[in-house]
Amino acid sequence: MQKHEIIQLKPDDYSRCSNIWDMKRSPDMAERFYGELVSGNRIIYIYTVDGDYVGEVALVFEKNDPDYCIPGRRIYVSRLVVKETFRNQGIGGRLIDHVVNQAAKLDYQEISIGVDKVNEGALRLYQRKGFDEVIFDGEDKAGPYYKLLKRIQEETQ
Repeated sequence: MQKHEIIQLKPDDYSRCSNIWDMKRSPDMAERFYGELVSGNRIIYIYTVDGDYVGEVALVFEKNDPDYCIPGRRIYVSRLVVKETFRNQGIGGRLIDHVVNQAAKLDYQEISIGVDKVNEGALRLYQRKGFDEVIFDGEDKAGPYYKLLKRIQEETQ
């Protein structure tokens, strides 16, 4: 029987994420994410199967974009990716559930995520997980995308 676990990534293990996504193909992104991990601005969670890294998702505290991050109120979900051979097994959904729970433990009231409009599978997953408010509908150099919001805690009045 396989052992499935979600762990918090340590900076020393960051290079192991290349098992999930091709870090050599995106060296600037890999370097930026590593810098954010080391600085404490990014927490990366890894889905493991028998110790192998097969999925990744991160929480980002500050992104210089108030749609994505509002200090102490809204946190950003970044880089949900599951190794191709492990897709359609519920791993992405479990990773999303995990980061929503972590955000709630950190006392955030809202959590945001960006998704390309052409990524219909991810869009359906996020909507199923409660990211049901479109806070931005636009386009960048990568194409059209949405910024979605999920409310995870109501403000205490």
